[in-house]
Amino acid sequence: MSWIDQRPDDAMDGAFTAVGPENVPTIEPAAFREAMSRLGAAVHVITTAGPGGKAGATATAVCSVSDAPPTLLMCFNRRSQTNPAVVENGVFCVNTLGDGGAEIADIFAGRTGVLGTDRFATGEWTTLSTGSPVLVTAVVAFDCRIVEVRSVGTHNVFFGAVEAVRLGQGGPALVYHDRAYKRV
Repeated sequence: MSWIDQRPDDAMDGAFTAVGPENVPTIEPAAFREAMSRLGAAVHVITTAGPGGKAGATATAVCSVSDAPPTLLMCFNRRSQTNPAVVENGVFCVNTLGDGGAEIADIFAGRTGVLGTDRFATGEWTTLSTGSPVLVTAVVAFDCRIVEVRSVGTHNVFFGAVEAVRLGQGGPALVYHDRAYKRV
């Protein structure tokens, strides 16, 4: 049974399902991108390691799903070079960057020309239970095993069961807002 088919405790009758029309009218992609640029979001480096290789990319599309069981989601464009490695490895780590993380965010976003595993030459890395790289300076790292993948538009939505957490130093976080890094 998938998560959308599960019946919540307070359901009156029947199970909840994700049902919708085939075609839903939407705004133009450029208008959507402009609107999303005004939505501030935490900056994360998503990493993976395993049979599909060691890879990582910068992302802002991360959020909690549930605490019972602890689950979060993250989204990757299917054209991302990191996407196939995450799919094959079945694991990922969400490394949330602190206010000093702009350089590593740019490296993993592909803005510096550093490619592949050479990206891991910057920063200090360790691992937790899944073997995915964990950035030692991350504010928090969520080590996850994939429990479900959904294809939506151009992206894959990965649902990850949180197997381990590493809490880093507290302090200001790095966010992306209005197409620039900001510290809060």
